[in-house]
Amino acid sequence: MILVTGGIKSGKSTVALNKALKYQTRAFLATGVPFDEEMKERIRRHQEERRNLFDTYEEPVEVSRVLRTIDGRYDVVVFECLTTYLGNLYYYEVNVQEHLGKFIETLASMRTEVIIVTNEVGWGIIPENKLAREFAETLGKTNAKLAKLASEVYLVVAGIEIRIK
Repeated sequence: MILVTGGIKSGKSTVALNKALKYQTRAFLATGVPFDEEMKERIRRHQEERRNLFDTYEEPVEVSRVLRTIDGRYDVVVFECLTTYLGNLYYYEVNVQEHLGKFIETLASMRTEVIIVTNEVGWGIIPENKLAREFAETLGKTNAKLAKLASEVYLVVAGIEIRIK
């Protein structure tokens, strides 16, 4: 597993896609839901960037099921992204910890290489509301668990990747 983390619009997705292009067969697991025009545009740009070089799967919540289904069919899967996935879990009001536990367990058992894109959201001020604080803390703790499992971890700053593990 490879973890690619960084701030918003830092170039994480491009780094992840470029790493995936080194593999022959590629899948892309998209977690974004086009809730509004901004998100529709963001999804369209991501689709344009990866062209037809990936088989795309779209799933906002049951990502573990999709990962288990496609495990072994591809050389690599790009998971885009943990931050959006976590937001979906809160939005759909499912058991967040249970879903994250299954997700980590699934990743740990996969034969296919997985490149996970995530955000570092804990470097700014502490959010003013409880939900935002809980979100940032959950994402930070999940990132730490995934980094421990990952063979490689990259921090992307201003489009520049820095290998930190």
